[in-house]
Amino acid sequence: MGLDKILSISGKPGLYKIVTQTRGGFVAESLIDGKRLTVNIHSNISILSEIAIYTLTEELPLREVLLKIKTKEEGNATSVGHKDGKDALEAYFFDVLPEYDEDRVYASDIKKIVQWYNLLQKNELLAVLDEDKSEEVTEEEA
Repeated sequence: MGLDKILSISGKPGLYKIVTQTRGGFVAESLIDGKRLTVNIHSNISILSEIAIYTLTEELPLREVLLKIKTKEEGNATSVGHKDGKDALEAYFFDVLPEYDEDRVYASDIKKIVQWYNLLQKNELLAVLDEDKSEEVTEEEA
């Protein structure tokens, strides 16, 4: 399972993993409490593999940012929480990704990224970051 099976649903807290497809959408399971819900195909969802973060020169895939956090934290939870203040979050993110575009990446975005990383870490899903990377290498070699 890669980041293409993990998503954020607008109006719902946390992250969800896709369990199965249905005729009108799919069934997703919360990474917070394990509860399942049916998601309509018309719901506003964001698949993690399709999210990118603005830097001063390009858009960096979220997977790359999460890998940088994983490297910094050595696979452990982040040293800041998603409920910490704006200044603490921005200082932490600048440490992880010094070239991020401060004008287009808001504190609320950083808050989500920190929360998502910690959810993936708590659910032992950080390995999907490495899986996605090896899939890309295989595709490039083909």
